[in-house]
Amino acid sequence: MSTLERARCSLTAHPLAADAVLATGVLVCMVAGSFAVPRRDHGVTWDLRAPAVLSLVLMLAGAAALVLRRRTPRTVLAVTGTFSLVECVTGDPRAPVAMSAVVALYTVAATTDRATTWRLGLLTMTVLTAAAMLAGPLPWYAQENLGVLAWTGIGATAGDAVRSRRAVVQAIRDRAERAERTREEEARRRVAEERLRIARDLHDVVAHHIALVNVQAGVAAHVMDKRPDQAKEALAHVREASRSALNELRATVGLLRQSGDPEAPTEPAPGLSRLEELADTFRSAGLPVAVARADQGTELPAAVDLAAYRIVQEALTNVQKHAGPDAEAEVSVVRVGPNVEVTVLDDGSGAPGAPADGGGHGLLGMRERVTALGGTLTTGPRYGGGFRVHAILPVKTTTAQGETV
Repeated sequence: MSTLERARCSLTAHPLAADAVLATGVLVCMVAGSFAVPRRDHGVTWDLRAPAVLSLVLMLAGAAALVLRRRTPRTVLAVTGTFSLVECVTGDPRAPVAMSAVVALYTVAATTDRATTWRLGLLTMTVLTAAAMLAGPLPWYAQENLGVLAWTGIGATAGDAVRSRRAVVQAIRDRAERAERTREEEARRRVAEERLRIARDLHDVVAHHIALVNVQAGVAAHVMDKRPDQAKEALAHVREASRSALNELRATVGLLRQSGDPEAPTEPAPGLSRLEELADTFRSAGLPVAVARADQGTELPAAVDLAAYRIVQEALTNVQKHAGPDAEAEVSVVRVGPNVEVTVLDDGSGAPGAPADGGGHGLLGMRERVTALGGTLTTGPRYGGGFRVHAILPVKTTTAQGETV
């Protein structure tokens, strides 16, 4: 870092010292200007003169007041304006005391709003110019009088321009900060949504297949001694259910891999096209399942298709776990206008020791899936016994960007 840069950084860190340096510079300029006087006898020439003692005192006091220009800008403007007014009336020849008022007016314009700048700027310009023209020793049309008007106007205009530029730069910074915060919040929201989605998928996969494994393992243990063939069949179902669970878990966990990890499984997500296959897994576990569909020709978005499949899977899993040994289930998928309605019914009386609400996070996960797609879910006991799960899913969903798919 050069010496000039270090000095600039030091002045920026200590504004009072910077104002003292500025006041010293203004004092030097005013004193230097007070020793020069134009002579117009034979054109514009310059001559040296000794300034009056009052002028020197006014210049020194005006420069000293500038040291506090950032702390009390309006008070400093009033003080320097008063000194300049005295000089305009009494100075002959006139010393450039008004320079301190110009700097003070610039400070007021740079640190306040535009309306205040207009009021104080016009007041300063009018008072000083009128005093110089009407009460000063020079003719009213003298260039020095017009110079007071010009310099005060320049000070107010320059300060307002600096304030406007600072406001624009600050607005740009604020927008950039808001955009950065918005990006971070959006990233956190997407991460939370993805974590919740993966948690729902893991719950659906594990709950479904582990329930089947539990049922089939119980059957195998019950008939192992008396009917070994049926036990072998039950164990085969256990193996098939565990293999399916592993495959779906592998596909779900594959979503969490980084870009440099081994390639994740590319098997498509399950949908209603595999509804009969899903029903067969429950039938093999001893749960009678009837499937009725009236949605022929309906092409569902991937998210809706997966949600409908998971809702049926979770509902049938709850029937298997909580409805009792003699329960039967009915699954219906119907296209009704712009929606597809998925209903799962059972007539069970409840398994011994099963909680009344089904327990776990199954119903909560179903509701979150349906709500995320803009649909509705109703669940509850049926009149006469059993349980009902009814989901209404829109065939066309709206993405986060407002696009319809």
